[in-house]
Amino acid sequence: MAKSGKHGGRGGRGAGAGPGGGRGVNVRNMHTKVKTARGRKLSSTLWLQRQLNDPYVQKAKAEGYASRAAYKLLEIDERYDLLKPGQRVVDLGAAPGGWCQVAVAKTGSSVDDIRVVGIDYLDMDPVPGATILKKDFLDPDAPEMLMEALGGEAPDLVISDMAAPTIGHRQTDHMRTMALVEVALDFALQVLKPGGHFIAKTFQGGTEQSLLALMKQNFKQVHHVKPPASRDGSVELYLLAKDRKPPAADD
Repeated sequence: MAKSGKHGGRGGRGAGAGPGGGRGVNVRNMHTKVKTARGRKLSSTLWLQRQLNDPYVQKAKAEGYASRAAYKLLEIDERYDLLKPGQRVVDLGAAPGGWCQVAVAKTGSSVDDIRVVGIDYLDMDPVPGATILKKDFLDPDAPEMLMEALGGEAPDLVISDMAAPTIGHRQTDHMRTMALVEVALDFALQVLKPGGHFIAKTFQGGTEQSLLALMKQNFKQVHHVKPPASRDGSVELYLLAKDRKPPAADD
C-alpha cells in the first residue's frame, strides 16, 4: 500500500486565489538542467529537473501551497463550481495538504468552526482551519473517526487524491488505484448530503463499467476531468460525480 492519504500523490486553469493570492500560472519560463550527482539515480535527477522547471511548483511555493496539486482542485472547482462557503469537506489522502488548504479557503473553515477534515497516514504540516487525522483511511474505524471530526455533520464534498504506489506496470497500477476509488466512493455514498459531490483520482486505462454505473445511479452527473495542472504525459484523471441523489428508501 502507499499512503492512505495519498495512497499516491496530488491539480483547472487560472486557479483561484491561494494562501498567497494571485490567479493562474504566470511564472517566468526558465529551464534548469540538473547534473547527475554521484550516487543519484538518473530517474531522481530527471524528477528533480522536472520539479525545478515546473511553473506550478514555483507558483505553489510563491503562494504558500503545500504542493502543486492544489491547482488541480482549484481548476476543477473553477470549471464546475463545487466548493462554497459554509460547506463541509472530507479530504482522503490529504498529505501534503494542498487540497485541504484550498478547501479551507473556499469554505471559510476555521479553528472555531472546523468544516474540513483530512486523513493520511503520512506526516504533514498542520493546515490552519482543518482537522488532520494521521491514520490509514483503509483502517476499519477511519470512517467513524472522520465523521466524529466533522461533528457528526454530513459532508457536502468527499475529495480523494489517493493513488496506489506505482510499480511501472500500467494495468496493475490502474487496478490498484481503482480499488482505492471504490473504497472512497463507498464512503462517499454513505455520508454525503443529497446534492453533494465526489472527486477521486484515477488513471487512464478505462474505468470499470460497474463503478461508472454505480456513480450514475447515485449522482446526477458524472465527468472525467483532466485539469491543466495535471502534468503533460501523466496518465492521471479525476472522476467527478456531481449532485448526490437522495438515497432510495431501501438504501
